[in-house]
Amino acid sequence: MAFINIRNLGVTLSQPLFSGLNLAVNAGDRIGVVAANGRGKSTLFRCIAGTFDPTAGEITRARGLTVGYVEQNVPEPLLGLSFRDAVLDALPADEAETDAWRADVVLEQLEVPEEMRERPMRALSGGWQRIALLARVWVRDPDLLILDEPTNHLDLGKIALLEDWLNGLPRDVPVIMASHDRAFLDAVTNRTLFLRPEQSQDFALSYSAARAALAETDAADARRYERDMKTADQLRRQAAKLNNIGINSGSDLLVVKTKQLKERAERLEGAAKPAHLERSAGAIRLANRGTHAKVLVTLDNTEVTTPDGQLLLRTGKLYIAQDDRIVLLGANGVGKSRLMGMVKAAIDRPDALVGGIKATPSLVLGHADQALANLRDADTPMEAVTRRFDGGDQRARALLAGAGIAVDMQGKPIGRLSGGQKARLGMLILRLANPNFYLLDEPTNHLDIEGQEALEGELLAHQVSCLFVSHDRSFVRAVANRFWKIERKRIVEVDGPEEFFAESGKLR
Repeated sequence: MAFINIRNLGVTLSQPLFSGLNLAVNAGDRIGVVAANGRGKSTLFRCIAGTFDPTAGEITRARGLTVGYVEQNVPEPLLGLSFRDAVLDALPADEAETDAWRADVVLEQLEVPEEMRERPMRALSGGWQRIALLARVWVRDPDLLILDEPTNHLDLGKIALLEDWLNGLPRDVPVIMASHDRAFLDAVTNRTLFLRPEQSQDFALSYSAARAALAETDAADARRYERDMKTADQLRRQAAKLNNIGINSGSDLLVVKTKQLKERAERLEGAAKPAHLERSAGAIRLANRGTHAKVLVTLDNTEVTTPDGQLLLRTGKLYIAQDDRIVLLGANGVGKSRLMGMVKAAIDRPDALVGGIKATPSLVLGHADQALANLRDADTPMEAVTRRFDGGDQRARALLAGAGIAVDMQGKPIGRLSGGQKARLGMLILRLANPNFYLLDEPTNHLDIEGQEALEGELLAHQVSCLFVSHDRSFVRAVANRFWKIERKRIVEVDGPEEFFAESGKLR
């Protein structure tokens, strides 16, 4: 018997999130759920966990089944607890007292350092908070595990840890997970569910193979629909001809035949289903005004230090040239973001030599940091656009709508937007700045797969010159054409990212 049986499940809020969903979850399943931001993944998970009632359909769970649901956000009451106490808090009071060793076992499995275990949750990085939420669920020994965006805030080392941990779970424990990290999905899934408002598609394949199969299925559906509609049109044309002949000749047989042809056309049209057309979460477009300069930025043995003066790295003599798309590879804390900040300062002040960094005066910077700090939560999207660019309210509203910010959200505080909407708003502001050089710090944070691929396409199509940092392996592989690796407090240019990716898994 399946662990979970989902039959004709549907949820409609302001519009249908999904409908007619059928899914059986069996032992050994590692199911990746894929959909754009706001399209029902978390809602489906809450339905399976029993905390949300669907609009239609039913979910049957195996008798006594326990579901462990790892949500995205840390509950406020946990922030004051230590890492270890937050895990213990998940156990019933009597078990927390007598079986505290269970928390230690899970912390060992997840390779949480001893010194980290006593730190308050509030003081932990976003990545360690994610690991703590996972530990809280796993310590209860659930029969089925649900993970909602588990790689958010994780660096490559922790993503590798999570992949190894998931692949090492007992095979009878099914896992359902939603993620926008394509490489992660390929590494840990054996089934993929593409969640849609209608006709969700389930493949017994990991993400990339399932994506190719989905494209074939959608193409076949499109051909079938076109063929059916063409046949229906031909039947109607034939019926019209017979009808004219029947009227002129007074033939009852032709009148009957005409009716039959029309009925066949109606049945065919009624049964024909158009191919799925994905509704965009908002367009991502970039610009590149270009420059005649060949060398854009020069780094002359630049020293990157901590605020108290400790050396993080020396760059040596390096150049960023036109058409370079350079990724900075390195573990957390080695100075990537600090170097990016120094390059930004040099571009902002082209007449100065910032720590040995010189930028050509013709550079116009497009900058996005991972915290989206250039967007103030108290501003509205309209204010964010009109304050920076003089194009009138009507154009601003059209641009925002195109970026996925609906009219009813354009006048509300940016703090109320989803992460995906904020990211698209940030990309719109980048485009309107019309830069010729980009500094991007974790640009795919909060973007769904559609958004990531759109960003990749724009960077390549416009031959953008950029320096970027990313933990998204698929994005790095697609975009970068130069690779700067930080090791032993210096930058070394390498041929590609694969060795670094492999090392990140081993050195986590």
